[in-house]
Amino acid sequence: MADYRDVNRTNWDERVPAHVASPDYHVAQFLTDPAYLSGVVRFDLPRLGDVSGLRGVHLQCHIGTDTVSLARLGARMSALDFSAPAIEHARSLAGRLGLSLDAHVADVYDAVRVLGAASYDFVYTGIGALCWLPDIARWAEVVAGLLKPGGRLFVREGHPMLGTLEPGERYLDVRYPYFETEEPSVGDAGGTYVETDAEFTSTATHEWSHGLGETITAVQRAGLVFDSLAEHDSAPWNALPGLMTEDATGEWRLTENPHRLAATYTLQAHKPTTPAAAAPSGKPA
Repeated sequence: MADYRDVNRTNWDERVPAHVASPDYHVAQFLTDPAYLSGVVRFDLPRLGDVSGLRGVHLQCHIGTDTVSLARLGARMSALDFSAPAIEHARSLAGRLGLSLDAHVADVYDAVRVLGAASYDFVYTGIGALCWLPDIARWAEVVAGLLKPGGRLFVREGHPMLGTLEPGERYLDVRYPYFETEEPSVGDAGGTYVETDAEFTSTATHEWSHGLGETITAVQRAGLVFDSLAEHDSAPWNALPGLMTEDATGEWRLTENPHRLAATYTLQAHKPTTPAAAAPSGKPA
């Protein structure tokens, strides 16, 4: 089987120009409105708090719209993504906005080696990142390695409950794994999650789910202190076409009875200022 990184990188490289041009990423608004923030960052402002003056890193940053939003809030941002075209655009966008951005092309599992250990006040990960990684425990170790003592992790991600679902003829089918599996869910579908007329040729993808328990446990076993989990009935993309309605802020919910579905979550944790006792090894049963 081809390496999942090569398969997924080819797919994401091809998406970059389509996403840059799509109105759903609002690049034009970033350029015309000095106060504009991405919808994902804006959604979590009450939980994010004041990041001005802090050194942050956005892992799996894609084209950098969330990254420059954090920089607009006053953070000194680094960015990392395995797609060279994505990083090229993130650098370009930051430059056009007059923002400083330390951007790197690298696999997320190599982030400590590339960026430096204990270098950051916060690690940020946005929507649609963790599903491309086969091992959530290894990811959590990377996060812990990047954070300074007292630094924090901030994640907003698609809910693994949503990730199990696919629209059926009459109802939602539970089709995909909730828990992390050794083998990926292999997809081969055209299109993307934003409005675009682009047609793609590199359509194969390898993805993994990570249950909430697995993610929280991984964070704790990496030596971080779990602080909070907020589950939301909305997502910033039309995750279930034909079944969701968009609100005025760009969030999508089930049109009927949205309280039935946890669509995304926001997770926060921090690195203690004094070393904690070693956590038990191994994954949860």
